[in-house]
Amino acid sequence: MDSETFGQTLRRLRGDLSIRDVANRAKCGKSYVSALEHDRRTPSPAVIIALDEALGARGELIAAACKPSRPSVLERAEELRRGMTDVLASGGMSDAGIEDWERVVARYGRATRYRPEADLLADLLSDFSDLLQVLEHRHPAAVRRKLSVVAAHLSGLVALTLLKLGDDRSRDWWRTGRAAAAAAEDRAAQSWMYAQESYALYYDGDMIGAIELAQRAQSVAEGEPYVGAALAAPLEARAHAALRRGDAADHALRRAEEALERLDPELATASAFGYSESQLRFHAGNTWTHLRQSGRAWQEQQRALELYSEEEHTDRTLIHLDWALCLAHDGDTAAAAAHATTALVALPHEHRSHLIIERARHLTNSVPASRLKLSEVRALKEVLALPADRDVED
Repeated sequence: MDSETFGQTLRRLRGDLSIRDVANRAKCGKSYVSALEHDRRTPSPAVIIALDEALGARGELIAAACKPSRPSVLERAEELRRGMTDVLASGGMSDAGIEDWERVVARYGRATRYRPEADLLADLLSDFSDLLQVLEHRHPAAVRRKLSVVAAHLSGLVALTLLKLGDDRSRDWWRTGRAAAAAAEDRAAQSWMYAQESYALYYDGDMIGAIELAQRAQSVAEGEPYVGAALAAPLEARAHAALRRGDAADHALRRAEEALERLDPELATASAFGYSESQLRFHAGNTWTHLRQSGRAWQEQQRALELYSEEEHTDRTLIHLDWALCLAHDGDTAAAAAHATTALVALPHEHRSHLIIERARHLTNSVPASRLKLSEVRALKEVLALPADRDVED
């Protein structure tokens, strides 16, 4: 059918097959197939061939992909919008324009606390593309420095989002963010980047590297009340605790308390660019969980859950998983598995990130072989086996 787009051809050939079936046969993501059907993404040659074979299309889908197509109305609209962005950027950036970009970044910082990662990533990348257009033009040094800070923060948010999705490309975005912060010669942005990247190493299991970057974040701050230092100190405590360094962890937690007290009240908030008491209580609870001091951990966890809003799904779930791990450390495997299962079942499906699932799997992996047949452990493993959709192409 000559008038069909690639997506329409794919939908027709799929027939009664579910999107999940097609995705499994072609070995790609379900959300990716859905985006192709709606012509929201352009398939790679390898994916086109895989889909053609999966549907037994005998080259029809390949032919559909090769057909010259006129831009859709939405594609034309996007082309015009980007052209206007380019024209406006070439005329110089006003103070109002810079402030608008800073507000955009601040909004994303707050959104990291409640928006699903895959949903957030698409918007972040779209705005980063616009910012890149702006940066391609010449600007006065002061303006370029401010825009470079915006670029550093956006890069860090992309990296943080990819980290939660379990995508290794987050490493490249940390590097980009560090370069942008260095170009701006902004110590607050540099400290924030080092602190956030230390979290990436922590969740990747590199405790020594996490400690080094966390200490670097505090050193770069040079005693100033920057968010980076407030973020880094508790992460350092968690990494020390994971290495069973109790005294070092306790000392780092004390510095975290001091750093939070020194923060400007406007920065003691629920945002990727802030640090709040709720986060400190969560991180302190995680520290004591690592050190197997359940009583102290529970006190911090309960306080954290009181402070977090119901919309902050990721941290609340991680707190409950720490709670479950405390139960496991105290020998109550059944209660630990049941608590973790309850937390995962209560979590909205779109928030079942790689980060959450890996933390829950850590709990199941710590279960002694003699208790693997407990019904509560089996139930937890069944929940973990449920598929989690992703909008990021592997």
